[in-house]
Amino acid sequence: MTFSVADVNHRLSAGTVSAGFEAVRNQFDAYLLADPAYSAQLAVYLNGELVVDLAGGPDLAEDSVTGVFSVSKGISALVIATLIRDGALALDETVAHYWPEFGAAGKDRITVRQLLSHQAGLVGVPGGLAFEELRDSSVAAGRLAAAFPDWRPGSDFGYHGITIGVFMEELTRRLTGRTLQETYESDIRAPHDIDFYLGLPAAAEPRFREVLPMAPTSAQQAEIDRHASAPDGLTALAFNSPLRGDSVVDSPISPNRRESRAAGLAAVSGVGSARGLAKAYATAIGAAGRPPLLDPGTIAQVAQQQVRGLDRVLNKTMCFGIVYMKPHQEVEFASYRAFGHDGAGGGLGFADPAYNIGFGYIPMPIPFPGAADPKGVHLSQIVRSCIRLRG
Repeated sequence: MTFSVADVNHRLSAGTVSAGFEAVRNQFDAYLLADPAYSAQLAVYLNGELVVDLAGGPDLAEDSVTGVFSVSKGISALVIATLIRDGALALDETVAHYWPEFGAAGKDRITVRQLLSHQAGLVGVPGGLAFEELRDSSVAAGRLAAAFPDWRPGSDFGYHGITIGVFMEELTRRLTGRTLQETYESDIRAPHDIDFYLGLPAAAEPRFREVLPMAPTSAQQAEIDRHASAPDGLTALAFNSPLRGDSVVDSPISPNRRESRAAGLAAVSGVGSARGLAKAYATAIGAAGRPPLLDPGTIAQVAQQQVRGLDRVLNKTMCFGIVYMKPHQEVEFASYRAFGHDGAGGGLGFADPAYNIGFGYIPMPIPFPGAADPKGVHLSQIVRSCIRLRG
């Protein structure tokens, strides 16, 4: 494939990179040149400086915000981390200690650690959790508190794709008397001017860009069909009625729906920019130019690997800390010390204390095969190479 000067001028990214990070921009621009339909934002904070701040393609501008699906979990988990930091939440305490109703149906021994590392066996309820129940998550929490686990807690793990958001919200409500969204806004987002929202305000709506669905090739669609989950399996339970629809972007809890992004569901409907993602994670570890939100002991607790292996829900290798995803040999998005989260839209956000960086990446449209876009993972690897070369 050849490109004219006009092609290059039209498709090159907007934004800036600091000296020593030119290779990141070169690769980002190569992706833009190779696929005219590809759009993305990429941001990296290092030692208090925004060293990468790029956007390009037809569907994402520098000031755009969009939905990031499960990337939201990592931002929501910052609230949980502050509760751990403050001594309000202990990982080895039982969930029922904070939430007595949760102890029903033999769940009285489930610990917070198990609950928040996908080990509780509570990936859903028969018939699903309706949007209205998730918007007022105390209702969803009541249904889950009465449920019997689908595997013996602690014996295995499987991605609690929707319900882990309910658990984070209910624990926050029980411990603070406020919603997780209120706590995030008042204690984290607003004081640090973070361009990521758990509840997008109406004033920011003009900046919102709808998530575009995946456009797989025939071969890619065949691959998707081969790996489709059974309608009566754990995967269907974990992503049942709230996610039914022609695609993830059409579901009732999709951030493409105003009522969902306004609610800011902790698991799935956060909205922001790559710059906001990077700053949130940088703020957590002190890489945004201010004292860190979290102390080293808290970072060590949430980033510590809890489970690794074949995920019972996703049917692929996964590795989790407390809520957060961890890098592993199949998705090496950062160093072993990092903690972050990807999403169905291909986005990725993480903090890496080994390099003192906060990283945010958001692509458009949803890339094949879903979850962390391989382009974002590759860009993160180049970022780390650039840092090592700088010394």
